[in-house]
Amino acid sequence: MTTSVVSIVYVNDAPAAARFYGDLLGMSPSFETPGYITFDLGPGADLALWSGQFEDLSPDVPRTGEVCLAVGGGPDEVDAIFKQWRSRGVTILREPDDAGFGLTFLAADPDGNRIRVAPRG
Repeated sequence: MTTSVVSIVYVNDAPAAARFYGDLLGMSPSFETPGYITFDLGPGADLALWSGQFEDLSPDVPRTGEVCLAVGGGPDEVDAIFKQWRSRGVTILREPDDAGFGLTFLAADPDGNRIRVAPRG
């Protein structure tokens, strides 16, 4: 049996969210429909953006889940990504700090979904 883990992020506008995530990830979607778009993150892992499941998501509603982008370059890479995202106007929820497992920061997509950048460990 082939198993893949798909992390689903609920968004208001899947194509707009795909442009946002595609820009952050530096990749194009691997599958697209008007309301469901996925990115192939590597063997067994996909990120899906799904609209139409919830009406009018608001960035003001607290989110408890996160998409975590684990990077292999250590604190210098985390800091470089932070500076790049901040310069692009990405909403930063928490600036880089050491969370015990390494340097990490927290951002949000336009729908308020949380995106953490942390070291691969």
